[in-house]
Amino acid sequence: MSYSSLEACLLDLEKHGHLLRVREEVDPELEMAAIHLRVHAAAGPALLFERVKGSRFRAASNLFGSLERSRFLFRDTLEQVQRIIQLKENPLEALRHPLHNSKLALAAINALPYRNPPLRPATAQRIAIHDLPQIKHWPGDGGSFVTLPQVYTEDPQKPGIRHANIGMYRIQLSGNDYRPDEEIGLHYQLHRGIGVHQSKWNALGQPMKVSVFVGGPPAHTLAAVMPLPEGISEALFAGLLGGRRFRYFYDEAGYCISSEADFVITGEVLPGENKPEGPFGDHLGYYSLRHDFPLMRVKKVFARKDAIWPFTVVGRPPQEDTSFGALIHEITGDALPTEIPGLKEIHAVDAAGVHPLLLAIGREGYTPYDRQKQPAEILTIAHHILGTGQLSLAKFLFITAADSGQLHTKDIPGFFRFVLERLDFSRDIHFHTHTTIDTLDYSGTGLNTGSKVVLAAYGEKLRDLATELPAALLSYPGLGAAKLALPGIVALQAGPFENYEKTTREMATLDAQLRPLRAELSGIALIVVCDDAAFAAASLNNFLWVSFTRANPSHDLWGIHPFTEFKHWGCRGPLVIDARIKPHHAHPLVMDESVNRRVDRLFQKGGSLESIAS
Repeated sequence: MSYSSLEACLLDLEKHGHLLRVREEVDPELEMAAIHLRVHAAAGPALLFERVKGSRFRAASNLFGSLERSRFLFRDTLEQVQRIIQLKENPLEALRHPLHNSKLALAAINALPYRNPPLRPATAQRIAIHDLPQIKHWPGDGGSFVTLPQVYTEDPQKPGIRHANIGMYRIQLSGNDYRPDEEIGLHYQLHRGIGVHQSKWNALGQPMKVSVFVGGPPAHTLAAVMPLPEGISEALFAGLLGGRRFRYFYDEAGYCISSEADFVITGEVLPGENKPEGPFGDHLGYYSLRHDFPLMRVKKVFARKDAIWPFTVVGRPPQEDTSFGALIHEITGDALPTEIPGLKEIHAVDAAGVHPLLLAIGREGYTPYDRQKQPAEILTIAHHILGTGQLSLAKFLFITAADSGQLHTKDIPGFFRFVLERLDFSRDIHFHTHTTIDTLDYSGTGLNTGSKVVLAAYGEKLRDLATELPAALLSYPGLGAAKLALPGIVALQAGPFENYEKTTREMATLDAQLRPLRAELSGIALIVVCDDAAFAAASLNNFLWVSFTRANPSHDLWGIHPFTEFKHWGCRGPLVIDARIKPHHAHPLVMDESVNRRVDRLFQKGGSLESIAS
């Protein structure tokens, strides 16, 4: 289906039973977000808010709330896009099936952006920032935010749309020290294309022109989050996926305008001009805090007639952005393994916040003649992974090689079982200290700063993992409550974290208590010290979220019977992760209960969303 607007998309969703209208007036101050979260958790439909308090514009959310609905949006083009990506990886395929692939060549015409179209609905009316729906998502947020922006910038050395970057970088519309209607915040993280552009504009001592598009055909939104190679414009991909050329023009001031967007904000970012942005409830399930980020000076704000404001709510995964990731993986398929020799599978675990935890399966073919199987090639692959794009933000990387081909990274319990059965605590743990981690991860030593660890396991099975909690952990004096989270993995409750000096003593005490019990604990490979063992062990998602979002490997990885041999650290007994919340961590996201009670009316009898509650 080729959509020319967001409204056309919403009407199509409604026609096929994928959309509900919220008729009652709803407050953008927390209420809209609370409704979205509840509907998404119930696997509900897309939402169209017809009456947004304080704004004359409607708003829509949960468009991409499920993989099935995302596929539906692009049902006419998805297969073609997948084929084109496959051809990039295997161009000989085109020669084998020339007639079939000639259709793809015709489809690829839609990838060519269309400049100066006769219709320009995006600029039908001139408005101000305060006219936009001022959606605040979480109680601790610093103001209202744009959560589905398409931020357009150009390379000063290669001007034009084909070398432009369109990325989804959150925009703060209000709050903090921003001058109302004149200034907004532009937040972007490491390894983002906009950073390359800003560096070049800064070197020239010139302001960077920025256009923020909101809404328009759904392919435009998805294109903004696609991990495309540097130098390839997202506008090309948007046209290909949407089955409709990306329409644009330049205004008299030289700003690029997406002709079919619902809203456009133009402005400029001056070299060295920053202001505090945040806090913002983010996709790791915690607040990202206030930090200096680029300031955008607003020039003009436009809206199309009857424009609709799309938004999403991020929080502890899985949320709507999980579907983005799933669809991107479905589109790109095996593109990444072909870029990294020897890599067979990789999985950025959404439940752990994506970047904190990677699972990988590689090839192990360096010394097939050696009777002793041990990690070799997979260590090379691991370093390649940590040097590739946004994968370099990974914090915990578990990697193995499976000769049978029956192991898969998406089977998380099975993957952990396989690796932990083979992990040699004394050999297979490799640290990277004082390095970069995800901007949103506050477990490290500063913004963007922390450590990484590679756990590379390969070879014969070393242990049978316990499927019941060992008796020694049930009643041993001095230990807190313990729960078996997964085979071989124990969640061990401890008192609140105070500081690392005290933690060093606590871990020494734990080592003294458990070292004599190594034989009884032979089936335990990992102990996760946490604030609430029952919560951490209650579900796989809880275990992943607690264990890998609250630990900095260099500071929080311990072990029973530890040792340091020259520069290598290892241990003889189980590995220990201190996953307690630390004083420097950001707070977890919790919605205000009074807000939840206020939105109950929509889910009760006679409310717009009664069907969701039932």
